[in-house]
Amino acid sequence: MRARRLGIIAAIGASVLLAGCSAPDTDSSDAVPAPQTLKVAAVQAPMTDVVKAAGEAIEGDYEVELVEVGDYITANTILNSGDVYANFSQHIPYMETFNEGNDGTLVGVQPVYNFLIAFYSKTLDDIADLPDGATVAIPDDPSNTGRALKLLAAHDVIALDPAVDPYDATVKDVVDNPKHVEFLQVPIASLNAAYEEADLVFQWPSHIIALGLTPQKDGLITELDDRFALNLVVQQKDADSAATAALKKAFTSDQVREVIEGNGTIQTAW
Repeated sequence: MRARRLGIIAAIGASVLLAGCSAPDTDSSDAVPAPQTLKVAAVQAPMTDVVKAAGEAIEGDYEVELVEVGDYITANTILNSGDVYANFSQHIPYMETFNEGNDGTLVGVQPVYNFLIAFYSKTLDDIADLPDGATVAIPDDPSNTGRALKLLAAHDVIALDPAVDPYDATVKDVVDNPKHVEFLQVPIASLNAAYEEADLVFQWPSHIIALGLTPQKDGLITELDDRFALNLVVQQKDADSAATAALKKAFTSDQVREVIEGNGTIQTAW
């Protein structure tokens, strides 16, 4: 019996020893939370460059994942459906047109950069030399159509109906066309191709740079309008969230400013 008691005591002692050597229980409240990944869609540089810089700058329990897409409609479609948290590819007028046509709930929360828009020509050095019957290529989406026509009207190439808001103008609102220009309306992504054939082409600097052109050096007529600053865009329900606040701070950080100031065709809009 004495031997049996000694065996039991030894077994208990061993159990206590093993328990003492085991890892202590971890209080889940002390665990470091995994960062929340915020997917941000963008079409091309310098928009993608800005998203990457914002990813380096973001603070708190967040990280930014760039989602590159091929066109502006896709960038809005996947945001509206909740597949990404935000996008950075557009100005507010373009976003509003998308909302109207797609039951969208998108909202701009932070202007980030502005840019010179311009008309370019492969054959002309001066807008005054635009020939009679010239082909003028402009975007086919409403917000950029109005902007292109407004710029042409400001330089007396055409005249618009004074009863119409020039930002909302369409080719049907052209009331005077002294040079009998013919309008070719295509998506923004196709305007570079039109540059080879048309006499005059409207284009964003982020696209025309692929042809080695910039608005500062090569634009025949240019415009800078804060109304068309590129914005960080989210769904309406997320406009006031902590995650959106972190994104807004990141998109106005020194890292993003450095990208913008190093580009040469864009400027900060905050």
